[in-house]
Amino acid sequence: MRIALFTLFILLFHLCVQGQEGVVTIEQDPDITKLLDIYKKMNSNTGFYTIQIGFGSYSDASELQSEVEIDFPQYSSKIIFDSPTYRVHLGRFKDKLDVEKTYTEVRKKYPESIVLKPLSNGKQK
Repeated sequence: MRIALFTLFILLFHLCVQGQEGVVTIEQDPDITKLLDIYKKMNSNTGFYTIQIGFGSYSDASELQSEVEIDFPQYSSKIIFDSPTYRVHLGRFKDKLDVEKTYTEVRKKYPESIVLKPLSNGKQK
C-alpha cells in the first residue's frame, strides 16, 4: 500500500513539474537602444593607438606574443598578418597620453617596439 501511494505521489509530482513553463518579458526604455546604437557607431569609427612589439614569422610572433602576455598581462595582445610578416600588437589606447606612458615601459623590455597611430578609417598607420 505504501509503495502504491509513493508511486502515485511520484507520478503526480512529475506531472506538476512538467507544467512549469513560462514567458519572460523584459520591458526596456527605447532610449537605451538608441544610446547603444550611438555608442556602437562611435566606437566603430574611432581608431585606437596600439604598440607594435615586433614582427617576423608566425612562430617568432607566437613566441613574442607569449612573452608579451607574461610581461604585460594588463593589456591585450594579438598577432596581425601583414604580408609577408606577422606582427605582434599590444593594447588599444584611446588617447596619445596613455599610449606614450605604456610605450616608455614597453620600450625598456622591447626596444624595437613602435607606436602605431590610428587612421580615420579605423586602420593602423
